[in-house]
Parts: sequence; C-alpha cells; structure tokens
Amino acid sequence: MSAVTLSCLPLDPVRPAAYPCWMKLFCVLLLSLSLFLPATAADKSPNIVLILTDDHGWTQLSELMDPDFPKSKSEYLESPNINRLIAGGMRFTSGYSPAPLCTPTRRSILCGTSAARSGTEFKSPWVPADHLTIPKALKQANPDYRCAHFGKWGEQMISTPEQCGYDASHGETGNNTGGMPNSLGVKGGHGDGPPHFINNEDPKLSRKISDSTIDFMKKQVNAGNPFYVQASYYAQHLSVVCSDKALKKYESKGTPDRGYTQAWAGMLDELDQQIGRILDSIENLDIEKDTHVFFTADNGGRGTIPGGDSQGKAPNYPLTGAKHTLFEGGVRVPFIAMGPGVSAGSVSRVPVVGYDFLPTFYSLAGGTDELEAEVDGVSFVAAMKNPKLEMIKRPQRGLIFHRPGRFESAIRDGNFKLRLDWNNKAEVIDRQLYLVGQNPIEDGNDRLANHPEKAAALEKRLLAYLKSVNAEKAVPRKPKKRKK
Repeated sequence: MSAVTLSCLPLDPVRPAAYPCWMKLFCVLLLSLSLFLPATAADKSPNIVLILTDDHGWTQLSELMDPDFPKSKSEYLESPNINRLIAGGMRFTSGYSPAPLCTPTRRSILCGTSAARSGTEFKSPWVPADHLTIPKALKQANPDYRCAHFGKWGEQMISTPEQCGYDASHGETGNNTGGMPNSLGVKGGHGDGPPHFINNEDPKLSRKISDSTIDFMKKQVNAGNPFYVQASYYAQHLSVVCSDKALKKYESKGTPDRGYTQAWAGMLDELDQQIGRILDSIENLDIEKDTHVFFTADNGGRGTIPGGDSQGKAPNYPLTGAKHTLFEGGVRVPFIAMGPGVSAGSVSRVPVVGYDFLPTFYSLAGGTDELEAEVDGVSFVAAMKNPKLEMIKRPQRGLIFHRPGRFESAIRDGNFKLRLDWNNKAEVIDRQLYLVGQNPIEDGNDRLANHPEKAAALEKRLLAYLKSVNAEKAVPRKPKKRKK
C-alpha cells in the first residue's frame, strides 16, 4: 500500500460501536490520505541493468571468480570496475552462458529458454517476437516498465528489439557493427589482417553503448519509470581494437600471463572503464537502493587470440576448452549480481545460467503469474538473498547444454556435469562425467568409472529433455572447401 499502515489501529469490524465516533472518523481520514501518498521503496518495482560482454572467459578478470580457486583470475589483466560489482554484490562461482556461441545465447537470455529449445546455431526457426521475452515479462509484471537494448543484438535473430518489446535500441546490430576485419578495411578473416587495430575515438563502440545506457537511465529516472536496460558490449569479440593509450599501458606491463595479447588486455581495460561509467551514473542518480545490476558473458573466451602466444598458457587457462565447445572453457563465464538484498562481497555456489535471467527479473519486478511452460529458466532471487543456499529447484533438474553442430551435449546437476559425444547418426558414442563444483578443471578428471549410476541417470534425463523440445540432432559435417 503506502507509507501509512493501519495495522496498529485495533478496529473491530464486527463490533464497530465498540469504538468512539472520533476514532472511526480518524481512521477513515487516514485511509483516504494513504491512497494519495507515494509508495515506499519496498513497494517500487526495481530498475534492472544487465551488462553482457562478448567472448569473455571465466578467468579473464583481475578478481577471483571463485575465492577458493586461486587460478580463477588473471594477474595481468585489470578490471577494477567489474571488481566493484564483485565487492558490492554476489559472485556466482558456477555461472554459465546458455551456449558456447553468441546468437544462441542471446536468444536464450531474451526468451528464458535453453539453446536446445530455441536454437543452437546462428540460424534457427525460433522467432523471438512470437514468444515471451524479458521486456514483455517485465511489462506483464508492471506496465510502467520502460526497456532498452544497446549494443550487439545478434546474428540472424529474425526479430527486431522493438518487436520483442524494447522501447529503445541500436537496432539489429551484429559482429560487423562492433568491428570485424571486413568492417575495418581488411578482406578475409582475422588471420588476414594485423593482430590488432587502433581506434582512439571509441574502440569497439564501448563508449557509445555506455552513453546510450546512461542517457536512457536518466530519462526514465526523470520520468519516474522503473526501467530495464541491457548493455551488450562488442568487446571482447574479435577483432581486437584498442586505443594507443591502452596499448602503451599494457606494453609497459610486459608479457601477458595467458595467451592473449597486450592489445586484447587494453581492449578489456577500456571496456571496464565504460562499465564503470554506468556504475557511477547509478550512484550519481541516487538509485542504488532501487537498482539491480547483473554482469555476465555470452560465452567463454576464445581458444586463441591473434598475435597471442600459442605455446604458453591458453587464454582460458586453467579451464578445458574454449568458445564453441561445451567444456567449461566454452560455457563457464563471469556471473555477478548486485543490488537491494544482496550482501556485499557474498559468494553463491548454486549453478545458474543465462536463461535464468527472465524469470529472475520477472520475480524482482513483482510478477506473480505463472510463466509459460516453454521458459526453461528459474528465478535465482532466493540464492541472491541467501549465500548459504545450496540449490534451486528446476523442472529439468539441471542446466542443459546442446551443440549438435559440434556433436556435443551436456547437463550440469549439482557438482556433477555429464558431457556426451554424438556421431552423425545421432548416436551417443562417448560420455564423460566430471565433478566441477570445487575443481572446474576437466582435463584428466573423468569420474565416469567411479559413478556409472549417476552418469546413466543424468544421460537419461538429458536425452528425455532433448526429445521433449524436439532439439536439433547431430548431422554429418560438410567438408570445408579448400582455398585454391
């Protein structure tokens, strides 16, 4: 209701004559006045900001993603503003992207669906505008929400941001918008151009994305609207683009501690600065108590970086695999939440995934109606409020991953992760079982022989889910054409 409460007044509706007339009149006046008073902070629908980076690995920050795992950060990279989120909120040690590739993840986050349901590659028959989306869900909870998406939308998403319920956007943007070789004057792929490009105006358009985000927040605060804004940065996707200033800074720091380059580190530094501007604006607008900020990446880091040391530690070290694969290096990503009710510096070990954002945001917005059955995600609000929580219930009883184009599927349940390999006849030909809760390194740690019953149960559950959503099947690989 409002700041005025009537619970302290002992009126008896059965025996109204038991109270003096002046008291009854006083209560009526109080009740009438309360209808015109502004809502308290607790009654407001909160603002929500989602920051999404690109090709950004779990260990590619200067703060530990798991305080009990010393290798879960870089000693070379600098990310002080992302670290502010960690210090002021909760880091999820087992945070995942829905897919190891950008567009499937973006569809998945938008609609709250696993990639197995809404498409595992760039192309998919799934039309986001025909389904529930984050902005639609928020407006279902509270029609006053205003929603915006700035930065990378995705490749072949079919629907525009506005068709999906957004009130403002940069449009149908993709990798070329944020800088690919052919958009930077180089014909061919990343190996055909220089290892990095210099842009002293706005590398990777990170400033533009932050400018738009900040301007949108200001307008909604002035208008008194609760808002949702997604800032989808192009960094750290290739091509590597940074300023001269950033490059010189990291050249002075010497050799990177993993297989990325000094320019790549500079690109991350400049991305971090722009994220800092959003955090500063939230403070300057005095809306910290009403605003939740979430941070994650669309998939894990790349296996190689142009110009990087291929003989040293991999960019995702010590995780196995990289972008495109369902090993931890491909889908385990930074995952942070900060806002009202979240303890500063807290840690959650509950496995969460990007398709959980839709139901989580809906819950934060005050939504109470049951969501569509096709929404695979679940709200992790309870985990945000209770760092000791060990699990959240899921209909699928696990996180689902599927990439038939790479002949892989996986399920994470508790600390266990089962990974399947397929052949081109859609038959499972190999399986591995890992315990990735406390030790995320998969190399040499297959536990299938120790837990055959667990592996069999997880495989049965995973295959049943894939069948229930009519997931794509593994198909024969087309031979690549050789360059003449």
